[in-house]
Amino acid sequence: MIFYFSGTGNSEWVAKKVADKIDDKAVDIISLDLAELNAEQKIVAEKYIGFVFPVYAWGVPEPMLDFVKNLKGANEQTTAFTFGICTCGEDAGAAMKKLSKIYPLCSAYSIAMPNNYVIGSELESDEVVLNKIKSAEGEIDKISAEISEGKKQYRVHVGSLAAVKSGMINKVFNRFARSTSSFWVEKDKCISCISCAKNCPSKAIELENGNPVWKKGNCYQCLRCINSCPSKAIQYGKKTVCGKRYNIAKYV
Repeated sequence: MIFYFSGTGNSEWVAKKVADKIDDKAVDIISLDLAELNAEQKIVAEKYIGFVFPVYAWGVPEPMLDFVKNLKGANEQTTAFTFGICTCGEDAGAAMKKLSKIYPLCSAYSIAMPNNYVIGSELESDEVVLNKIKSAEGEIDKISAEISEGKKQYRVHVGSLAAVKSGMINKVFNRFARSTSSFWVEKDKCISCISCAKNCPSKAIELENGNPVWKKGNCYQCLRCINSCPSKAIQYGKKTVCGKRYNIAKYV
């Protein structure tokens, strides 16, 4: 079984592609009943146990980290081949090594995917996005074959200063950069489709008179709301008002 967390679809796409190639199932951890999974001990009989997620500030996102910490059936209880795949812009830092200390992994990988960090950087051109996706498809084929063969690998683009980035910088990100205070909505553009509130994995969005309102704290910074808004009504400060949006569904 492959467990995934995804904001704008990159990690979901990777998880489902790998699952299809190794004849397994990809499951969204946000919609999964972990208590039921643990109680039924289904994980013990799995052939594969995989974790797929995006890297946030060179670290494992909070929901995936909490899920792995509370998932029963580590290596001493199962013969499953365990693996992790993280999606990132370029560097993964020490995210995979930290995850493997919690839940031992036979193999670990990183895959470079299109940038979705619309609140902090310019998004890439369609040409660059398509080239990255094409390259990722080739890497997915290779990874899937290695998993099927039970081949142990550690192919992660760690990058420079990994300990600092995945340590101090990641802690700063989790403490200060996950505020919801900069999110707002252009009410004249909002069509009250409520998809942002319905699909927010951290349940940080409520509705007032049909418009989204962000609660304090409890934001993963997955950026699903801003990137998936059909009318581009959701903004973050002033940076995104005229900016592009990213969702992999547009390209695959």
